[in-house]
Amino acid sequence: MDNRQAIGSWISGPRAAAEEMGVEFGHRGAQLGLPAEGPGSIARPGRRFVALFIDWALCMVIAYGLLSGGRAQSASNWALVVFAVLSVLTVGTVGFTPGKRLLGLRVVAEGGGRLSLPRVVLRTVLLVIVIPAVIWDRDGRGLHDRLARAVQVRI
Repeated sequence: MDNRQAIGSWISGPRAAAEEMGVEFGHRGAQLGLPAEGPGSIARPGRRFVALFIDWALCMVIAYGLLSGGRAQSASNWALVVFAVLSVLTVGTVGFTPGKRLLGLRVVAEGGGRLSLPRVVLRTVLLVIVIPAVIWDRDGRGLHDRLARAVQVRI
């Protein structure tokens, strides 16, 4: 490997460098037995972010209108509580939040099926902490999903 290739691998990242050397990673979700595209495939980060934004906006409206008494500062604190409750209740029962449903996403267990309540609670707590949600594996799953053995898929 000459210097240009070494610099190029640093700029493009370790995955691109490994793929240039012949390592086959497969598509996102291949290790989990999920299809590359269509229903059941791993949800893309853009859709997941927009769904999270919709859910957060909904929680802010609820917190501002019902719980904070019209004070904007306390609304953001209440919104976090509303978000956690919304997430546990909706993901624990139907497998998606309102934002995920609007964008055609669902949270399922790694092997398929619904998540158990303890795993939904663990996932929600880690999501509220934020840091685990911004650390992703090569399948594009956040650490909060990986630790709860959950996958966000397209429906």
